[in-house]
This record gives sequence, C-alpha cells and structure tokens, in this order.
Amino acid sequence: MATKKTIKVTQIGSSIGRPESQKATLVGLGLNKMHKVSVLEDTPAVRGMIRKVAHLVKVEEN
Repeated sequence: MATKKTIKVTQIGSSIGRPESQKATLVGLGLNKMHKVSVLEDTPAVRGMIRKVAHLVKVEEN
C-alpha cells in the first residue's frame, strides 16, 4: 500500500484587506494566522486552493 503524499503549507501573508473568497480559502486550508503551518494531502482540490492564495502561502512538498 502506497503512502499518500502530503504538502506542508505555511501562511506568510496577512489576510487583512483581502477579498472574502481568499480569506475563506485560507480557512479551508486550515490557516488563519501568520506563520501557521498546515499539513495537507496532495490532491488536485488542495492544489487549486493553494493556487488561489499562492501570494499568501509557502508550500513545501514532503
């Protein structure tokens, strides 16, 4: 059985002054404060969310 790939996402930009959709996307990724880290499964849905807020997050593949 293969192990699932994961992505480590860190919030590096503030959500203050951003559109509500970007704020909601950060919450969906499990991020709501600066420098918070979330480890997520590498799926197309998660990749799409990351692309939407790419300017606010740093991504590391595990």
